[in-house]
Formats: sequence, C-alpha cells, structure tokens
Amino acid sequence: MLPAACVTRARAEAPLRRLLTGRRPRLPGSPMAVVEASVRAQHTHVDVGGPHVEAGEGRPAFSGRPNGEISVDFEQTREAYKSKDSLELLRSLVVLKMCSYDVLVDKNQEIMDFGKKVLGQKAFDQLMKMTFYGQFVAGEDHKAIRPLVQKNLAFGVGSVLDYSVEEDISQGEEPQMAMDSSQSSAEEDELHKDTLGGAKEYFYADESKCDQHMETFLKCIQASGGSSMDGFSAIKMTALGRPQFLLHFSEVLVKWRRFFSFLASKQGQDGLDDLEKKLDVKQIQEFLSSVGGKEAFVRTLTARCDKTSGTMDLTAWERLFTDRASLEEPLVVPNVQLGELEPLLKDFTEEDEGQLKRILQRMDILAKHAVKNGVRLMVDAEQTYMQPAISRLTLEMQKVYNKDKPIIFNTYQCYLKDAFHNISLDVDFSRREGWHFAAKLVRGAYMHQERERALEFDYEDPINPDYESTNEMYHRCLDFTLDEIALNKKANVMVASHNEDTVKHTLRRMDELGLLPRENKVFFGQLLGMCDQISFPLGQAGFPVYKYVPYGPVNEVMPYLSRRAQENRGFMKGAQKERVLIWKELKRRLTSRELLHRPLY
Repeated sequence: MLPAACVTRARAEAPLRRLLTGRRPRLPGSPMAVVEASVRAQHTHVDVGGPHVEAGEGRPAFSGRPNGEISVDFEQTREAYKSKDSLELLRSLVVLKMCSYDVLVDKNQEIMDFGKKVLGQKAFDQLMKMTFYGQFVAGEDHKAIRPLVQKNLAFGVGSVLDYSVEEDISQGEEPQMAMDSSQSSAEEDELHKDTLGGAKEYFYADESKCDQHMETFLKCIQASGGSSMDGFSAIKMTALGRPQFLLHFSEVLVKWRRFFSFLASKQGQDGLDDLEKKLDVKQIQEFLSSVGGKEAFVRTLTARCDKTSGTMDLTAWERLFTDRASLEEPLVVPNVQLGELEPLLKDFTEEDEGQLKRILQRMDILAKHAVKNGVRLMVDAEQTYMQPAISRLTLEMQKVYNKDKPIIFNTYQCYLKDAFHNISLDVDFSRREGWHFAAKLVRGAYMHQERERALEFDYEDPINPDYESTNEMYHRCLDFTLDEIALNKKANVMVASHNEDTVKHTLRRMDELGLLPRENKVFFGQLLGMCDQISFPLGQAGFPVYKYVPYGPVNEVMPYLSRRAQENRGFMKGAQKERVLIWKELKRRLTSRELLHRPLY
C-alpha cells in the first residue's frame, strides 16, 4: 500500500487548462479516414515487401486492398514528408549530415561554448533554433510546442511530451558508500560508481528541487492531456529523488536477488533460469539454521512457500521484500567472509526510508494526475547502477495504477545482457498479480559510458558485445511481449526504434498474431526530428505512432541535445538512407514545381 500523498500540488495555470484542447477534424474522404474505416472493419495485414514504386507515381505510402490488407511503404517520400515544408527538409538534410561527423559530436560542447563566446547568448540561441534545437526540440514551453503537436496529430502522429531540462551530478556529490563484504569488488563497483562518465542526470541539493521538477511534470501531463485523449508524458525517476538514494536502493535490491541465486546454487539449480528456480524451503531452513538464522525468519519463509510443493519461487521471494515492514524479523543476507547472516537493510538509514516514501508520494501524485487527464506515463530508463531501483519503484506503481488499464510504462534497455531476464520476470509478476504489463523497448542510451566504466573498474561489461547481439536481444524481447499480448490482452508495448527492419518485423508479427492497430496494444515511437519516413507512413496507415517531443529553454536543453548526439552517434552515421529520401523529395518538389509546398491540416 503506497503512502498517502502529502506533497501539495500547485494549481495549474489558467492558460494551461486550455492548452491543446482543440483537435482539427480529419478531412472528409481523406486517405487516413478511408484506412481507419478499413482497419476497423477488417483484419489488418501489413505488406513490407513487394516491388518499389518511385515517389510521385501516384501510389501512396499505404494502400487499402480489396481483402482488407494494408500495405505500408517506407520509401514513398511524397507521403512521408507531406507534413514538412521544403525549408524544414533542407534543415533536416543539413543537421543530419552534420551529426554524422565524429569530430562535431565529440567536440559539441567545446563548439557550443565557442559559439556563445563569439555570437553572444541571444544570437547563439537563434542559431540553435534555426538548426539543431529546431530539428530535435519542439519549443521553449508548453505554449510554444502547440503548433508542432497539432500538426503532427493532424498527420496521424501523437506525442510523448518530455520537458528535457537536465543537470549534471557534480563530482563533489559522488556517493561514498562502504563496500559490502557479501559481494565481489566488481559487483560493488557496479553499484557504487556515479555518473561522472558524461551522462546527464538530475541532481539536487535539497528536496525542493524534486518538488519543482514534479510541478514541471504535472504541467507536462496537463499539456499531454490537451493534445489527445491517449497521450503520453515522459518522466525521469532521478528528477523525483536523489540519485545517490537510487544507487543505494539498487544495491539493496541486487543483494536480495543474489541471495535467492545463492540459495538456488546451493540446491543445484545453477543451470536454470531464475523463473524456473524453486527453492526447497526445508533446505533453506537447514542452511539458515547452520549460519544462525532466527526462528522467526524461518517461520516467515515457511508461511510464504507453496504449500503443495514446499518450494518458493522468485516471485514469492520478491514479495518478501515488498512486505518487509509486516514481517516478524528483518530480512537477512549472508556475509560470506564472516560466515554469518546480517540485516539486508543494515545501512538503510531513516533518510533513505524518507527518500523512498517521498519518491513514491511524488509518483503517486503524478499517476493520479495522469489518470485524471487521460495520459499515460513513460518512465525513462537510466544507468544500470540506478536501474534496479527505478524499475522496482515503477513496478510498485504499476501494481496500483495498471489494474484496469495501462497507465504507467516501464522502459527496458535491450543492449543489456539481462534485458530478456528483466522483462520476462516483470511479465510473470503482472500475470500473477493481475495488472496490465506495459513496456517501452529501446536499444539503450548509455553504451559508451557503461563500457568505459566496466573497463576502468574491471568487471563484466553489462552491454551486449555488438550491435547484432543487441538487435537479437531486442527482437527476442519484442517477440516475447507480442506473444504475451496475443495470449493475454493485458500486455502492451511501445516499439521505440529507428530501425526500419525492426518496425517491419513488428508489423509482420502483428499480422501473424492477428493484432489489430485499433486495439492500441502495440505502439511505435521515434524521436522528434528523426525517421519521419517511418513515423508518418505508420500514422497515416492507422497504426498508433508517437514522436518523443522534448521541449524547454534553449540554453537549458543543450545538455539534452549533447547527450542525444552521443547516444545516437552510430545511428546518425548510418542515416544515409534518410538523407537520400529527403534529398529525393526535395528534387521531386523542384521538378514538379512544389518547392513552395505548405502542409495542409
């Protein structure tokens, strides 16, 4: 049971209540209206193959067929870019090309500092609005983003609003937590190292900063609710509590999970997946008695085991942590070096308990506001050493707010070696507890930082060895989730990918499993300013697709742009096809005298 919300929410500003309330009606007889009617009436098949017809030959990016099938073509430039005028396409061409140069990405901060010094802040901000900021950011505030959100919506593409002001964790605030003797030094390094490797995260000197960011998220939710009846709003857990606490809480969670694996290993279950492991409670009792375990704790395990088999699985084990406050005795873990048990939360202070309570309270306020405004929350993934805590807190909120429909989505980074383990475990939790599983699948955001850190501290790299294995992991997680959706309509997934092959794979699997676009169980997502040739054809064909729409003041959003440049370095270098398609559309408009094209909506 979550604690009652005690953080007072400020009253929304009057203009915000009117934000994005108007939706332009679809033009009667438009292709989108025809396709939507076809999708509602019949089963949808997606053809991602077949002969290619050049843009401008009269064939749209999608087509309805007599048997109700829909063909989506991601190379029809006229349809893909009809929401953009020619100047916007020129900007895209230039910006995407510049982002493909390593030297500009590596030295982006130095270049921006030099630009500010030479041009001055005002002129520099204007230059950014004409180039990088204008390409990847929607505007400075919730009012400025309205035209872009409305335009995208008119062409079938929704928005995931994200207030993208970020701050560094300062070196002076690096957490100094003692190593725990029950873990190896490499494992401890993974939990205790902070984010000094260059990633941008929230950091606060006091709780008032957390409350200020919560108020910002509340405004973002309000804006999302005005844009459509099924919008998304992105939130970061590091904005709602101290990153140092998330590091500490992650340590506790990992330690408890490793105790389960330790006990399973002693019972000869090393080769099994965690979900297949069943701990014999009698053997657990014998082990605990041999190392001084208290009788009350042994009774707790006995009471929580499966009465028929006398075993305890990982789900029941995790529930022990959730219900720790009601147990007779505190949870314990073995200290291998000392050969005795010690309290799991021996280093968990009153301040940590207060942090946990306040984060859940802020999340509770945000979730209630999301329900009120018809908005879903997308919890972003962050670095591996904070992610266990972020995922656990998200899971706790999903148990409460995803009972009737998916409100809160967790994010799974598929460049991690344990991505499939994490998603399969959470799906199992949702099945047993009866709530709607909701996931966003991404490849990952912190690969270079994570690898450098693993090398520096000499522990196993948590990242898959190469792009091919990451791609394989992504498709494995995706297929697993799609199968779950087909079997259990309480599962939901957003395929957040710029990879055209992954999108095509998803469409084929949806067709094989009979998953209809109008069911709103499978969503697609891409970043603003990237992969319009995927987003807009999908939207015009009736599939639920969203742009991740960041906004915020120019100077304060520059850390976001810097991080995105680093994260998407590989994609930007390989975005040759997107640049070719943009250039093809510009040439088509020039030869057909449509260079002054203005989007109509």
